[in-house]
Amino acid sequence: QVQLAESGGGLVQAGGSLRLSCVASGRTFSNNAMAWFRQAPGKEREFVAAISWGGSTYYADSVKGRFTISRDNAKNTVYLQMNSLEPEDTAVYYCAARNAGHASATATTREFDYWGQGTQVTVSS
Repeated sequence: QVQLAESGGGLVQAGGSLRLSCVASGRTFSNNAMAWFRQAPGKEREFVAAISWGGSTYYADSVKGRFTISRDNAKNTVYLQMNSLEPEDTAVYYCAARNAGHASATATTREFDYWGQGTQVTVSS
């Protein structure tokens, strides 16, 4: 059974940093694209960042230059380093994986096959 488990969320002041982790179990994802999405209260789930099997990275315009996605295939883990956080970044952050290896900056939720339970990130002003 495939599971994705996020961690690292919390409460941080504006301008601060957090690092989210997502550990996959049940199978390896070294040949698969992985991504982070987020969902704020009353809003749809939106794309944040993705990384292809080969390590190419893609970002939403709203986080470009502030967030960095990376992966450690030996640990079956994907990370999201979030710097210069803003109150608008407050949301539940979800890790996702897909059966395909490629990704893009226009990724949608429908393209991803596996999802974690989410971790709350709250940025205070």
